[in-house]
Amino acid sequence: MNVGLIAHDSKKKLMQNFCIAYRGILSKHSLYATGTTGRLIEEVTNLNIHKYLAGHLGGAEQMCTDIEQDQLDLVIFFREPVSPKRTDPDGSSIIRMCDLHNIPVATNLATGELLVKALEHGDLEWREMYK
Repeated sequence: MNVGLIAHDSKKKLMQNFCIAYRGILSKHSLYATGTTGRLIEEVTNLNIHKYLAGHLGGAEQMCTDIEQDQLDLVIFFREPVSPKRTDPDGSSIIRMCDLHNIPVATNLATGELLVKALEHGDLEWREMYK
C-alpha cells in the first residue's frame, strides 16, 4: 500500500517518533512524504521514502494530486489544529481530497495508530478493490 506522511512543523518530532515506533509495519509499504518531513523520518528510521517538495513549496499540492489520481491508500497528517505557522501547508486541501476520494486520513496520533494497526492487519485491503 502507498502511505502518505505529512506533518506541520510543531508535529514533526511526533511524526519521527511515530515512524520509529511503527517502523516494522511502515517498512512493508511504499512511503510518500513532503520534503522536510520525509527527510526527518529517513534520518531517524532509515526507511526509504519518496519525497515531494517541502509542504509550503508545493509538496502538499503534489500529495493532493496523488490522492486525486488514487495513488495513495492512506494519509497520516499530524497537523497543528490551533495555530499553524504561516509556512505550514494548508491541511484543509489534503483532508478535502481524502474525503472526496475515499482515502483514510489520520490527523492526530490516536487515529494514526488506529490506521497503521489496520494496515498491519490487512483491514485496508479493500483499497485494492476500490481502485
